[in-house]
Parts: sequence; C-alpha cells; structure tokens
Amino acid sequence: MGILSIQSHVAYGYVGNRSAAFPLELLGHDVWMVNTVQFSNHTGYGSWKGEAFGAEHVDAVVEGIAERGVLDRCEAVLTGYLGFPALGDSVLRAVAAVKAANPLALWCCDPVMGDSGPGFYVRSGIPELIRERFLPAADLVTPNQFEAEALSALPIRDDESALAACAAIRKAGPGLVLVTSYKPATRKPGSICMLLSTAEGAWRIETPELGFPTQPNGTGDLVSALFLAHWLRSRDPVEALELMTDSVFSVLERTRRDGSRELRLVQSKAALEGPGRRFGAEALR
Repeated sequence: MGILSIQSHVAYGYVGNRSAAFPLELLGHDVWMVNTVQFSNHTGYGSWKGEAFGAEHVDAVVEGIAERGVLDRCEAVLTGYLGFPALGDSVLRAVAAVKAANPLALWCCDPVMGDSGPGFYVRSGIPELIRERFLPAADLVTPNQFEAEALSALPIRDDESALAACAAIRKAGPGLVLVTSYKPATRKPGSICMLLSTAEGAWRIETPELGFPTQPNGTGDLVSALFLAHWLRSRDPVEALELMTDSVFSVLERTRRDGSRELRLVQSKAALEGPGRRFGAEALR
C-alpha cells in the first residue's frame, strides 16, 4: 500500500519529504512524494536556493498519479509544510481524491505553523487555513505544543490543560491528536514529553531532552511519519507511540554523537527498522 506525502523537499539534509520518505520506505511503505518546494537546504541555515511550487504544480503531480489508477492502493495522505495558503485547496483536493478511491484511507496532517520562541513562521493565512479547513477533514494531527495552543486557543501548562487542548482539537474533527513536543510542569528535570489523545484514552511519554549546539530540523516530520507507519500497521496507540519514540530518540542520539547539524537517518537505519520500547507510555485517563 502507498502513502501520498505532500511536503517540502531539500537536496541537502533531512526535512519534509526527505525526513519522512526513507523511514516510511524502511517500514514497508511505497511513498509517493509530491514536493511543495525544492530547496538546496532547509531554511534554518539562513540562506538557500530553489523555489516554492504553486498549486498548479501540486495539482498536476497528484493528477498524474491518479491517472495511473493507483489511488485505491493509497492508505494514507501525509502533509506538512506549505509555502503558500493557496496550496490548501490542492491538499484538500488530493485528500478528497484519495478518500474517494479508498474510503479507509487516513489523512495525517502535520500542522506546521511555528514553535515556542520564534512564534509563527509561516505565511499569513496558513494558521487560519489549518484551523478552519484542515482540522475538520483530518484524521490525525501532530502539532507541537505551540501549534496545539494555536489550534485550540487554549494555553498548555500541565497535563490537564494539554488534555483540554487536545479535546478541543479533536472536537474540530481529527480522531487522534499527537502533541509532538511538550514540556509540562510535572515532567522530570531535563526531559521532554509527547502526548497522544484519542476518544478511548490519552497517554504521555517522556524522554531525556538531548542538548544540541543547534537543534536539528526535521524531527517533527520524522515523528509524524513514524507514528503514522506504526499506527497503520497495528492500530494500537500505545505501541505506535512507544515504537516511534524509541526510533526518534535513537536518531537524535546518533545525530548528537556524530556532531551533525542534520538528522543521521541513514546511519540510524537499524533503529528505524527495528525499534524497541525503551520508554513506556503513561495513561493519563
């Protein structure tokens, strides 16, 4: 089965489709990449070359895939960074086409908008697009803490406020909300958490927060891809959360050990293919 991944692309480094496709392929998925931009490198370096693609480009690539008659073999759509609000219609059309061909297909939406510290770093109109049009159609969303606060219009300070924010997001449409980086007051010193909320329950998982001279980009893209892959296979929220967390932590460990500015995905192949469950998820309700 295939995964249609509509995200950014860089020639050098690992963000967007470059961060998502290799792990998904290692876990047995055909990945049909539709690139929203093609840059030399990610924008965290401060300078880059390349261009962002318009809606016509994305529509044409998706249409070409549809003409192959394979959309009924697509089990999920994965979306991330959008360069322009106009791409929203293209994403929604792609999701609708996939779900028309395969009603069981899921949409995993990584609502890339900003982060604590820098705040919003996307173009004007994208936060509203995600909140008003993407959430009602998405099955799974993977915001960081800043994005979860923006989508829910609720502050997150502890587990209870995080659960309230996730409940507000789920009420808007998606059945699963994974907060991909979360620092509650109750966490252990030097740790960072993720929180998964569903209609059936909620779980928090905690790992050490690894320090980097410059935090590598693309970790959120990796989290979304790996959780989606494990969820599609097992439909077990705890297993998917724990396996994803182990692989992501292993990648970050290797990245720090190598002193790399970029995620060491290729060098972490074994940890991506065969994760353990070093970190246990704690039920919150």
